Amino acid sequence: MDMRSKGFEGMACSIAEVMAAIGDRWGLLIMRDLLLGLTRYDDLQRSTGVTNATLADRLKALEQSGLIERRQYQTRPDRYEYVPTDKGRDLTLLMQAMVQVGDKWREASGEGGPLRFIDAETGHSLKLTLIDAESAPRPAPTLAVEPGPGGDDLMHWRVARGAEERARRSQLRSISASSATDRSRP
Repeated sequence: MDMRSKGFEGMACSIAEVMAAIGDRWGLLIMRDLLLGLTRYDDLQRSTGVTNATLADRLKALEQSGLIERRQYQTRPDRYEYVPTDKGRDLTLLMQAMVQVGDKWREASGEGGPLRFIDAETGHSLKLTLIDAESAPRPAPTLAVEPGPGGDDLMHWRVARGAEERARRSQLRSISASSATDRSRP
């Protein structure tokens, strides 16, 4: 069933607002991959197995919802990458919750979790928990991901490819920042 077939307009419901922005199950899986660091159309198609028509449609819808931004990285032919916006990165919390619930269900059937959220500095697993909203906030750990014990070859590829893409974008940002600094010098 396509969640986009009936709108959520007029509902005073935060869950409905998030569901409307994501669109459907394909939108959710595409956001998973984008949050893992995949950015290229071909990588998103390989990871999800979604048809080209569905992928193109969902990317356009996610962009219109303000969850992702399309950026050109090549001309002749024109090629684009897709990166989560701040609003899109907010969905990391939702993804963590879904991984945590899914892992609980998998463990009950004797399977390991395919993905782990970890503290990038310590390597310790991270788990969502409730805290008193009136308490002093604690510093958030630096979030990272790694394949879990139930991760298949595709999950290992997603995580590795995402890390490569994040490193590439980080390198481009530092090159761009250093050339901007060079141009500003007299």
